[in-house]
Amino acid sequence: MTSHHPVPDPEVPAKPRTRTYTAAYKARILAEYETLDKAGKGALLRREGLNTSLLAAWKHQRDAGAREALAKPAGRPKTDPAVREAARLRADNERLRAELDKARRVIEVQGKLSALLGQLATDSQHSGSEPTP
Repeated sequence: MTSHHPVPDPEVPAKPRTRTYTAAYKARILAEYETLDKAGKGALLRREGLNTSLLAAWKHQRDAGAREALAKPAGRPKTDPAVREAARLRADNERLRAELDKARRVIEVQGKLSALLGQLATDSQHSGSEPTP
């Protein structure tokens, strides 16, 4: 009886493919790993194709991230003085633009009013009528 098992390819790839893992995957595996007994841990590592040194590195990353997060001061982060100054200048610029726009509208209205009064004055002089006392 001859079995027809495929012969594995003896070629080794020139460069092995590097696996990448998401933070969510790492956290899920670490959480599961820490709840298991020794036999369960070995089964998990075999099932996922991982090794203990990789999990140790992930634990180190997790713990370093937690220490870094705890080391940050509470409250809002301090703003850079240059950023704060730029925001103040932008607000001043916007306020001054609004004032300039209002002044231009006032000058435009004053110009129209002056022209209208001038026209009324010349019209009254040409009509020959003088105001009665």
